[in-house]
Amino acid sequence: MLEYFKKRKAWKQEISEQVKKDRAKRKERKQEISALPEAEQKAAMNSDKLLLKDQKQQRKAELKSLSRKERKARKKEIKMYKKIKNRPRRIAGWSVIAILLLTVGVTLGPTALSAVENMTGKHINIDTTSTEAVKAREAADAISEEIANEGIVLLKNENNSLPLADKKLNIFGSNAFSFKYGGGGSGAADQTRAVPLFDALENAGIQYNQELYDYYASLPELEGAANEADAGFVQVVKGMLGGAEAAGEPDVSDAALAQAKEYSENAMIIIQSDSVEASDVSSDQLKLSEEMHALIEKVAETFSNVTIVVNAGNTLELGVIDEYPSIQSVLWVGTPGPFGTVSLAKVLSGELNPSGRITDTYVYDVGSAPASENFGDYQYENLDKAYLNYEEGIYVGYRFYETYYQGNEEGYKETVQFPFGSGLSYTTFDWNITEQQLNNESIQLQVEVTNTGEVAGKDVVQVYYSAPYTPGGIEKSAINLASFSKTQLLEPGESEVVTIHFDTRDMASYDMENENYILESGTYLIKLGKNVHEIDSTLDFELADDIVYETDADTGTEYKNRFSESGNELTVLSRNDWEGTYPSDEDDSKMASDKVIERVQGHEFHDDVEMPVTGADNGLKLEDLKGLDYDDPKWNEFLDQLTVDQMIDYVTEGAYHTGAIDELGIPNTVLMDGPAGFNFFFKKFEAGAYPSEIVIASTWNHDLAYEMGEVVGKEAKAYGIHGWYAPALNIHRSAQGGRNFEYMSEDPVLNGLIGANLSKGAVDQGVIVFMKHFIMNEQETNARSGMLVWSNEQAMRELHLRPFEMTVKESGVTGAMSSFSYIDGKWANPALLNGMLREEWGFEGVVSSDAVFGFMEPQKAITSGNDLMLDILSVPNNQKQLEEAYAEHPEAITAGLRNSMHNSLFATLQTYLFD
Repeated sequence: MLEYFKKRKAWKQEISEQVKKDRAKRKERKQEISALPEAEQKAAMNSDKLLLKDQKQQRKAELKSLSRKERKARKKEIKMYKKIKNRPRRIAGWSVIAILLLTVGVTLGPTALSAVENMTGKHINIDTTSTEAVKAREAADAISEEIANEGIVLLKNENNSLPLADKKLNIFGSNAFSFKYGGGGSGAADQTRAVPLFDALENAGIQYNQELYDYYASLPELEGAANEADAGFVQVVKGMLGGAEAAGEPDVSDAALAQAKEYSENAMIIIQSDSVEASDVSSDQLKLSEEMHALIEKVAETFSNVTIVVNAGNTLELGVIDEYPSIQSVLWVGTPGPFGTVSLAKVLSGELNPSGRITDTYVYDVGSAPASENFGDYQYENLDKAYLNYEEGIYVGYRFYETYYQGNEEGYKETVQFPFGSGLSYTTFDWNITEQQLNNESIQLQVEVTNTGEVAGKDVVQVYYSAPYTPGGIEKSAINLASFSKTQLLEPGESEVVTIHFDTRDMASYDMENENYILESGTYLIKLGKNVHEIDSTLDFELADDIVYETDADTGTEYKNRFSESGNELTVLSRNDWEGTYPSDEDDSKMASDKVIERVQGHEFHDDVEMPVTGADNGLKLEDLKGLDYDDPKWNEFLDQLTVDQMIDYVTEGAYHTGAIDELGIPNTVLMDGPAGFNFFFKKFEAGAYPSEIVIASTWNHDLAYEMGEVVGKEAKAYGIHGWYAPALNIHRSAQGGRNFEYMSEDPVLNGLIGANLSKGAVDQGVIVFMKHFIMNEQETNARSGMLVWSNEQAMRELHLRPFEMTVKESGVTGAMSSFSYIDGKWANPALLNGMLREEWGFEGVVSSDAVFGFMEPQKAITSGNDLMLDILSVPNNQKQLEEAYAEHPEAITAGLRNSMHNSLFATLQTYLFD
């Protein structure tokens, strides 16, 4: 793989040099023409145009005279030449948009200067060229490919049609020329080392139909299809502006079909979705377009062995695969990073046995999910804010389908195509429970997994539980994921015993009425499943009496309802009355209550706090506190030395860095996106690139997640990066979420286990991990204007808070990123950031905002537990707001600033900077 990249790099360098030479010639010619008399200039330009036209015709004739192999190589050169040639134009074009945004949205003067400095990365100093940096990227590439290998999911394989017996393959459709390696926005990554699909196939010994390739490559619709992705900032701007209309799928001619039929009976079509940060997708966009459906129909009626590849970060409607018997196989690759094509090709050839499992429920109609009833644009009439009602409660994804269709297998099969956790293999496995320990403290199973097939492979043992339910009582899903384990690579006949352990109290439900968690007495079914619906074996665990948990197991903090201050009551879906409680937006109240308006617009500053000491000379440096507990008294002596101005500057200038205060030994830190690898929102740099989080989760591999985090941490150290804006732990509430590729799954436990291991790997390298977006950031529409998100405490705790809680407690993260959302009527809600995160869970560290927009006020943030403002465009304005708030509330603002500094510096002190 390394040799491939070296050759490719040299090849690109040669073409770059040619582009430079040609550019210089064009510049020289322009100067010659401009020096001519005005009357002669037009004639010279017309002459040059005719010359260019003749040269183009000549190149076409030369191409036809070449052999197929030579023609293919030459076309690649032309394509790369165009890409490099057009790159400056693209950057320049979006630079103009950036300037327009600044001039329209930002007051000129210091604010504009500050914004330009942030967008150009003036404060960010990283080195990606050192020997250590190069080695770190090589390690990243290896892990990235391993994740793609283990994340690919075989969903269907009739008659063992895969791996391909005949290695000749027809590839239909334009998507093959614009393979989606990753997502956009902060979840984007450096894809400069991405392996083109057709190269990957060739390297794996798959002979693709060159004539069919040439047919598609010559279509005008495909010109520029494989251009490089825009920077994250550009993608988000496009998303906020509504994005671009996806190009239609070009038709395939009868002649092309006939030629392909002669070539091979094997055919492959790639289907995709379009979503990006700042832009959700409609339910129609999750259906196949008419053109794509027509293509699949043509191909399926012509060929006997058709493979569909799902190259998408959102769940799509795939009913079409049931319409045609010739669609023998389906592979899900998600958005698999720069080496996903390599993994795909190896699965097709048989070199790689797929072992991934899907992380969402695939249904025939995405609109059948209760959450889809409340997804979109909802505005209050008496408050300048949007709202979103999570009326589905706990019934998200499989929790709805497995509960609603319990006892109705026919209805289930008509609705669900691929259950959560589905995934096939080229081999078979047998499971045998060798030991079980089921008691009031913990559940532990030892399962012997044996490869009973003919090829090596890995298997995933999934453990679920079903809790006793009382009609009209606490809401409970019919089944819940408890834990899982993935085997090593097992040769035919080889066995491995995997141990799966979880705390019994993990099966408890939150009781909103009594403000505690409870394990109700009765029979708990512990289930080993191939997926959530296909259960291999079941164990009974009898609980004679209720067990009530009134305090957190780790901190001893008493449980209580924390998110009901607004008194905003919802009708939440209940299995006791599906029809009467089913979500609907038709009877929404568009009028916010006085209490809600008061909470949104008001703020309690707590002026009764004692005025902290500032500007003292205690002779302490930050390094003097290394190894001390967060609440050690020496912290007070150190914090007394900070001035109000220093603290205001520090917390407001928190976008992608924090500033140095040299006299106190406080270093500058660099903080970087994102979940799929390091990237800067406004410009590109070379870095490790990974599959999107949905693919990381589809590996169902704790150890591999840890290894990725570890490699990310080592890369951070090599570059001089100290904080990582990742992982994203929000759930897939709906198939329409614009950032579903960036989030892991519909299940909080899967998110929590993968997220905690991912985080632990980076934490162990001395990096601040900013788990995000805390919380309930599952819709992009209206997010950046401040949206009030409503749910009930049970759903919040069991679904939306659970992955974050697991990550705090199991990885020791020292960072978090708050979301754009107003929770219980408050952005940067102190009940969330201080009450839940710090008091109940015991988190010690820094909370950063997400990218700052106008509704995100710094004086509210720093007095509510949000420490840093990720502010690009309005730093001077936010500094002014804090100064004005200080003049009115000096004690509260100083205390808030001091707490923010304490939290931030404690996190900084845990980094490798102080090793």
